[in-house]
Amino acid sequence: MNLEEMKQAVVDALEDVKATDISVLDVSQLTSMASYMIIASGSSNRQTRALADNVKEKLKEKGAQIKGVEGEQEGEWVLVDLGDIIVHIMLPATRDYYNLEQLWGAAESRRQSARTAS
Repeated sequence: MNLEEMKQAVVDALEDVKATDISVLDVSQLTSMASYMIIASGSSNRQTRALADNVKEKLKEKGAQIKGVEGEQEGEWVLVDLGDIIVHIMLPATRDYYNLEQLWGAAESRRQSARTAS
């Protein structure tokens, strides 16, 4: 499975369990850690865990390797590491607090500004 297929499979798995506010961030130019970060919200701890489980199940079916999962016990913020894609599934309050989209978007904006200034 190529990276684009994997990215779409993650989004599909999240939509299957009714994730909200799904964001796909291309972070390939910002870090060597991953190519994409996918962020989604769940309405409860139970739903965030179900979303993570569905992502793991659907991606395993397609032959992807799950590198790790963090936060399943609490369910407030569950991270699924697929290597080139890192999936963050959060409760809305946690997502608002950490605001990963702004954090990574601000980094990309600064990087773009630095490129145009040189």
